[in-house]
Amino acid sequence: MSELALTRRSRLAVPAVAAGALLLGALAVGAAFGARIGVLMVIGGLLGMVLYHAAFGFTAAWRVFITERRGRGLRAQMVMLAIAVLLFFPALGAGTLFGSPVSGYVAPVGVSVIFGAFLFGIGMQLGGGCASGTLFTAGGGNARMLITLLFFVVGSVIGTAHFAWWQSLPAFQPVSLVQTAGVGGGIVVSLALFAAIAAFTVVMEKRRHGQLEQTPRIDAGNQRWLTGPWPLLFGAVALALLNYATLALAGRPWGVTGAFALWGAKGFELLGGDVTGWGYWQAPGNAAALQASVWSDITTVMNVGIMVGALVAASLAGRFAPNFRIPAKSVLAAVIGGIMLGYGARLAFGCNIGAYFGGIASGSLHGWVWLIAAFAGNMIGVRLRPLFFEGEAARQPAAKGC
Repeated sequence: MSELALTRRSRLAVPAVAAGALLLGALAVGAAFGARIGVLMVIGGLLGMVLYHAAFGFTAAWRVFITERRGRGLRAQMVMLAIAVLLFFPALGAGTLFGSPVSGYVAPVGVSVIFGAFLFGIGMQLGGGCASGTLFTAGGGNARMLITLLFFVVGSVIGTAHFAWWQSLPAFQPVSLVQTAGVGGGIVVSLALFAAIAAFTVVMEKRRHGQLEQTPRIDAGNQRWLTGPWPLLFGAVALALLNYATLALAGRPWGVTGAFALWGAKGFELLGGDVTGWGYWQAPGNAAALQASVWSDITTVMNVGIMVGALVAASLAGRFAPNFRIPAKSVLAAVIGGIMLGYGARLAFGCNIGAYFGGIASGSLHGWVWLIAAFAGNMIGVRLRPLFFEGEAARQPAAKGC
């Protein structure tokens, strides 16, 4: 056997083992807790591959627009949201999808959401990623993001300790476009808002640069579907479709950070703590999750799938090479940013996935408020980054697309 063939086989060994572990894990949790949970673990794996290969994220896209007025990433997010709304609103209006009951993420709008989303936005820039970005970059081999993930969990459990107090502050009742404007009216309003945001990014980009950024040319060979990169718009479409699949299987949209709170609570209890007296964990669903196996939690299973899927993608691309030599200031930013991300997500009823993507796809007004507050937080976070990252180093902690 030639040396080239041996090299190719060795490159395929890690992704093959990781993909095999994902499938075995899906079969195991499916056998123990139901076939749907097993399939959702595979959906998580596909999400991880899409996020990694398409370099689809929120933190870098927002930072690039804030600092350089380049809006390609923001426009891709609008495409993703538009497809999601077209798919979600009819199902949410009917209350069922393929014969199973479904519901969206619709939450109150108040001080808690505004402050939590703002804090989350700052954390995005210091931590180097959002919720999905932290998972797929950590799974893809970014060692610094493991630190962000750890303190994301810490911040999440602290947020549950304070959750009841924040919810006692002034807030408006939940508002759903699907309910107030109807399915058709909600779609029209949402699409108009997406178009307005996309148009705004075009105007700002042309004002700064004279023309829009050219889409990077990607090799048209079939091998790129294994090794990447994938077109950004393909990532937008795929994420919307996979979120729709999640809605059909889980009965609700894709979420990420609820699992971080659960992991933190279980870890705290292993250390001798007790969270059962906290208001957050007295809600029936959260109390049941705390008592059950962590592997019965849909969000946990999907998060694990995302990380393994990103590992598969990074290995296929030949870019899985963790570097544990991390500057001290960068570590400090990961710690602070991670805590902000976790704490903010609990206060705001979710993150860039549950509140922004899932909330807007559900027609919830809180998703739009989250977007505005989190973007404002990102603007502050961008200004704080030079305190931790000097020069071009400010771009390094956030892996491409996160």
